[in-house]
Amino acid sequence: MFLIKNLTRVSPSTSSSILTRFRNSGSSSSSSYTLASRFCTAQETQIQSPASNGVDRSQYEGLRPTREGEKPRVVVLGSGWAGCRLMKGIDTNLYDVVCVSPRNHMVFTPLLASTCVGTLEFRSVAEPISRIQPAISREPGSYFFLANCSRLDPDAHEVHCETFTDGLDTLKPWKFKIAYDKLVVASGAEASTFGIHGVMENAIFLREVHHAQEIRRKLLLNLMLSDTPGIAKEEKQRLLHCVVVGGGPTGVEFSGELSDFIMKDVRQRYAHVKDDIHVTLIEARDILSSFDDRLRRYAIKQLNKSGVRFVRGIVKDVQPQKLILDDGTEVPYGLLVWSTGVGPSPFVRSLGLPKDPTGRIGIDEWMRVPSVQDVFAIGDCSGYLETTGKPTLPALAQVAEREGKYLANLLNEIGKANGGRANSAKEIELGAPFVYKHLGSMATIGRYKALVDLRESKDAKGISMTGFVSWFIWRSAYLTRVVSWRNRFYVAINWFTTFVFGRDISRI
Repeated sequence: MFLIKNLTRVSPSTSSSILTRFRNSGSSSSSSYTLASRFCTAQETQIQSPASNGVDRSQYEGLRPTREGEKPRVVVLGSGWAGCRLMKGIDTNLYDVVCVSPRNHMVFTPLLASTCVGTLEFRSVAEPISRIQPAISREPGSYFFLANCSRLDPDAHEVHCETFTDGLDTLKPWKFKIAYDKLVVASGAEASTFGIHGVMENAIFLREVHHAQEIRRKLLLNLMLSDTPGIAKEEKQRLLHCVVVGGGPTGVEFSGELSDFIMKDVRQRYAHVKDDIHVTLIEARDILSSFDDRLRRYAIKQLNKSGVRFVRGIVKDVQPQKLILDDGTEVPYGLLVWSTGVGPSPFVRSLGLPKDPTGRIGIDEWMRVPSVQDVFAIGDCSGYLETTGKPTLPALAQVAEREGKYLANLLNEIGKANGGRANSAKEIELGAPFVYKHLGSMATIGRYKALVDLRESKDAKGISMTGFVSWFIWRSAYLTRVVSWRNRFYVAINWFTTFVFGRDISRI
């Protein structure tokens, strides 16, 4: 970001003299000239791209459109499963890659619940984008910008961005624009609150590393506060009551990890409060609804053995120290984790693009947004338009990853056919459309037990299993799916040290 500010805030006269010196300095400075010339000032853009559609471009500062002799630019909005898989597979001999995201890493979400209780360290589930696509840190035309996209201008082939400052009052967000040849929206989704009062203010979600860190700190804080002399019994029980709302794989896996932590670590190191700490899982319908009925019954049985209480109900209101169910039941809590699925983010809702029935960006079978040129959408932020006749795919990591892989291959083929430039791929044959085949589902439920369901759908025939063997398959599968060997080594070592020495309970 320092580079952007210093290159784009140069005055027009100074910029012209700098570029003149670069041109006259010979081959030794050719790479520096290439880098500087990719950025433009307000005056340069006003000459190159006059105002259109009522938009004042006199304030344009950022990455200018690509020129002849330069590689086409693919701009990726987001660094989740879909966006990172696309960046990993894109051919950087054909394209420059620019990623815009409020985080500089990908989160390996299947193992995120394990970090909340110290089974894994946080770095084990975070993969830097520069490792996923090294060109971003090496190539002169590829960049990563820590920013959010605020607006899309498909007619001008531009995205409007604002730097992400993480709430720091000392840093004023810097606004800039990026011209693209191909745009991939992979900004993901946000946690669904269903408009329930108090969820955003009092609950903690489990989608990012900082969420896991917040859960861990809150859990350990409550354990230590509950041991304070003179604390009332009711307050002690409230502090030690962990409530999980949502019976999907994330909620169930977190409940299992939490129950393991309580049974194996809390009872040894917090003996004074071991009988007062409890976990409650609240779900409106059935837990793990996408799994086989036999697996679901097994999961409920094992969770009950681990001390997890299952409550069927709908949350109507969330207050700072208690939540209220639809039947009027009040449930006090010290830690509230909300995991009820995802929905379209405010950014996706604000885009003037066609939407699917669930409010996500509407796409065709080739991941294209049909109403605009050179715009694609993948991952949780996208869904098939009704005109395709296809159902919206579930918001799963395996869906997003395969969409990213498919689109990377598609863009590579377009680039090889000289269609990488803006508005140049209209007549290119795109080949086979995207087809998703479900590979199955897995979930760990604690106590060295897991569920493995390898059927293509809930009604199809296939392999499903439970118990220790399933747990071993779950761990083996995810260990091999971790992006880099570096993080695979971290995960394996963390699992080994946790097994031998127990979980770390330091509150850092």
